[in-house]
Amino acid sequence: MGRGFDELVAEAEAAPVAGWDFSWLAGRATEERPSWGYQRLMSARLAKAGAALDIQTGGGEVLAGAGKLPPTMAVTESWPPNVAKATALLHPRGVVVVATPDEPPLPFGDAAFDLVTSRHPATVWWAEITRVLRPGGTYFAQHVGPASVFELTEFFLGPQPEEVRRTRHPDIESADARAAGLEVVGLRPERLRMEFTDIGTIVYFLRKVIWIVPGFTVERHRDRLRDLHDLIEREGPFVAHSTRVLVEAVKPA
Repeated sequence: MGRGFDELVAEAEAAPVAGWDFSWLAGRATEERPSWGYQRLMSARLAKAGAALDIQTGGGEVLAGAGKLPPTMAVTESWPPNVAKATALLHPRGVVVVATPDEPPLPFGDAAFDLVTSRHPATVWWAEITRVLRPGGTYFAQHVGPASVFELTEFFLGPQPEEVRRTRHPDIESADARAAGLEVVGLRPERLRMEFTDIGTIVYFLRKVIWIVPGFTVERHRDRLRDLHDLIEREGPFVAHSTRVLVEAVKPA
């Protein structure tokens, strides 16, 4: 017989959630990966850049996987536990880690970088990205798309209005990028299957990915968590779908 609700929840509530490493979920939850391989594509661009900025780097894990970094490499991050983790991981490679709020302005001069990257930025300040890019420079990123993991969001919060479901839609982001002065040269969305095999995986995921159920706590959502635990026990893994968009935009020369 499997472990019970209270044990699974307590274990997940005690697990550390700093950084962007999901290895705690290994063997218990799965997420299909986008077909394009963002880290590989990002690494190829970094290898050719002279000065680059990674926005909202998290714990620095994605950037740390790049083979060759440009001579000038900076990252920004707003969450203190991630700032500490990124500093420890990236400083040995000569990367400047800047702790800054996730709001404009970016703490860099105009036309400072020929490449700006970001993986899963919580917010995208297009005018600031345009400002810090040199003419001819590139923004290359993997964004979270619209209604990502909404099966979980709506299980806890109920049906969401259409305007919320369309937040981060590629058409809207493309229009915003163009309005800020960028030329969008690539926009590729994918919808990807996720499976959660027990309630502990969901508690851990919602603690770590805080925008799926804003304000999530075990205490506040215990009744709904128990309902979901019972559902998984009866029917098997809870299935959701993430959405991802590969974005490439250029500042006209």
